[in-house]
Amino acid sequence: MSKLRVTWIKSANGHRQYQKRTIKALGLRRLNETVEHDDSATIRGMIASINHLLKVELIKNETA
Repeated sequence: MSKLRVTWIKSANGHRQYQKRTIKALGLRRLNETVEHDDSATIRGMIASINHLLKVELIKNETA
């Protein structure tokens, strides 16, 4: 299964409250912090709602 590397690159100040909660739900606490998540429809939907604040990279599984 592939993974997604999500980096928070732009401040959420001045953005709506639901966008700030989505950042927190992704496990991001600080600006320029990176987390990895399994690639799923739920995570993709969260990323899509705040894609202007994030940088997303696809990590392919090398062992197959």
